Amino acid sequence: MATLRDILRKINAVKKTSQITRAMNMVAAARLRGAQSKMEGFEPYAMKFSEVLGNLASRIEPDIHSLLVKKEQVTRAELLHFSADRGLCGSFNTNVINVAGKWIKEQESKGIQCSLTVVGKKGRDYFTKRDYSVTASHINIYGKVDITFINQMTRDFIDRYMADESDEVYMIYTRFLSLARQVPTIVKLIPVEPPKLQEEQAAAGTAEYLCEPEPEELLIQLLPKHISVQIFNAFLQNETSEHAARMAAMDNASKNCNEMIGNLTLLYNKARQAAITAELMDIVGGAEALKKA
Repeated sequence: MATLRDILRKINAVKKTSQITRAMNMVAAARLRGAQSKMEGFEPYAMKFSEVLGNLASRIEPDIHSLLVKKEQVTRAELLHFSADRGLCGSFNTNVINVAGKWIKEQESKGIQCSLTVVGKKGRDYFTKRDYSVTASHINIYGKVDITFINQMTRDFIDRYMADESDEVYMIYTRFLSLARQVPTIVKLIPVEPPKLQEEQAAAGTAEYLCEPEPEELLIQLLPKHISVQIFNAFLQNETSEHAARMAAMDNASKNCNEMIGNLTLLYNKARQAAITAELMDIVGGAEALKKA
């Protein structure tokens, strides 16, 4: 059985760990509020943008621009992968990395070569250590990204696609659904697949929107912006999901620490009682021995 000093040392160590996890929980909660506010502020714009793009795409032929036309033979695919820069957020990074790994294996089984553009230190470290083809990596940029950076990233994807360096471009990020649920999501960026409207929405959209300039010219101008909007939305969604996952993980860690402290305290009390009982037995035994003597 462990000595009283060892048990007390463990209790103090767990208490210090509990203080750290509670502090990290509060920091994650504060950052979550800011990130969630940005995400919720941008989401209506992204939804309306998709609605307008789907309305325009329903009016015209899909072959007016190369970004809309699927290539006959797909031999190279590029993946934009989002992960966190830090750990201590439960299975957040593991889930999104596993989804990417399965997706890459599926593509390779079809004879498609895959390259990656990674956002986040955890994803970069994982894929570089396993000799995946990493075209570019971006770390420590969450919260600092502006639309200029997003537009440059979009231009790079489009340039490589137009130069036949890639035949398809996909994106994997973690979508925020609630504080308890964040889901890894795969989105096809290029060629662009405009959202399909329901028949009622399409009819209503045709009557509602008056386009200036013509729908074809307007759609061509909006295609790169549509890709940028999706990428920027993925940044906001992934950042919010990371903070939510870390907050939940630190909350669970704090609860586990409290439970462990309770168990160790019980063990400490039992060991102390056993030590007191043993001392009393020695005293009683010694007294009885003196009486007989």
